[in-house]
Amino acid sequence: MKTEENVTLEQELEHFRAEKEKIRNIVGQIGGKGTAKKDHIINLIFFITIICVFIFDIFRHLYRIPMPLPPLFSIEVGVLLVSLKIIWMIHKQTKVEHFQFWILNSIEFRLNNLSREMTEIATSLEKKNNPIDK
Repeated sequence: MKTEENVTLEQELEHFRAEKEKIRNIVGQIGGKGTAKKDHIINLIFFITIICVFIFDIFRHLYRIPMPLPPLFSIEVGVLLVSLKIIWMIHKQTKVEHFQFWILNSIEFRLNNLSREMTEIATSLEKKNNPIDK
């Protein structure tokens, strides 16, 4: 037979599990395991592209292949790709910082609620322990 206290604890446990699942889904959207693989692929593409451009330019200069491209083309493309990579990293970091702010804000909100509840409990205990003066 379930007591009222057990039912309340079970409800709180279910509420906790629901919040935990909600946070897990949000973390997955922001940057969980799925995006780690995508990030690794993007990093690999940037790295391979930059290496290929520089190798192409080295062979072009070694074998004196006439090209309509400017002599510092590989440097310009490399700087462009590195700049794009930095911009992409800044964008990812802002998403992480926004998520951290959201988490800290929700923790602060929850702490304020708990503090208010504790104050209410303390005042009700004081009222219960102190007889009313007549």
